[in-house]
Amino acid sequence: MSLGAILIWIVIGLIAGALGKLIMPGDDPGGIIVTILLGIAGAFVGGFIMQALFGAGSGGFIWSIIVATIGAIILLAIYRAIVGSRTT
Repeated sequence: MSLGAILIWIVIGLIAGALGKLIMPGDDPGGIIVTILLGIAGAFVGGFIMQALFGAGSGGFIWSIIVATIGAIILLAIYRAIVGSRTT
């Protein structure tokens, strides 16, 4: 994966993190910054999974945002389950 592809996934992750926060509203233990960071992580995870399954460059920009948003939602749910159970 090139540096340009990594930067693109970071930008997509920022968008996915914001969308994940809109889709899953509520109190997050870390706030919007953690949600955006989880979006970036979800974008990387989703990007690697999509490359492994369908090859590089499959789907386009909108598909990449959808995959990254799904990854962000999954990571946000896991984060809420782990961190939320420790704080209560």
